[in-house]
Amino acid sequence: MTVGAPADPPGTEPLDAVDRVCFALSSAADHGLLWLALGAVRAARTGDPMIAVRLGALLGAESVLTNGVIKSCFRRIRPREHFTHDEPLPYGMHRPITSSFPSGHAASAFMAAAVLGKGSRLAPLYFGLAGAVAYSRVRVRMHHASDVVAGAALGLGLGLLARRYAPVGGPRRRRR
Repeated sequence: MTVGAPADPPGTEPLDAVDRVCFALSSAADHGLLWLALGAVRAARTGDPMIAVRLGALLGAESVLTNGVIKSCFRRIRPREHFTHDEPLPYGMHRPITSSFPSGHAASAFMAAAVLGKGSRLAPLYFGLAGAVAYSRVRVRMHHASDVVAGAALGLGLGLLARRYAPVGGPRRRRR
């Protein structure tokens, strides 16, 4: 065991490298924190704090819609492995109590990628990270694959709407 590495939950197989990355990534994306951090970095880099404020508001609205309204309509049970033990999960990850469908992590990831990626050369990285977050939710057995596909589609759709009607902004142009 590596010093500082999280212990594997009792009664489970040891985590491999991909599992460790997926648990860490899934945990970092809880409550949209990963995306809020990226928005804050972009806001600091461009000197426009409203980027972070608008992205936070958009993520909040997406969360209310996904986790409050839509999930209550479906009430899908999470994968069986989600319930196999009560020990703490690695990297401080929490067991969600909401419906499995659609994936809120995937929805927020793809919405944030669409919003942050508009006009940015980093767009492929944002979408790659969103895909990795979505995959991690299946890998850590918090969602069925169809949950993350639906969440990704929902997030992408919301992101495209946000880009059109509530853009977060971008680099300021210098005045001459």
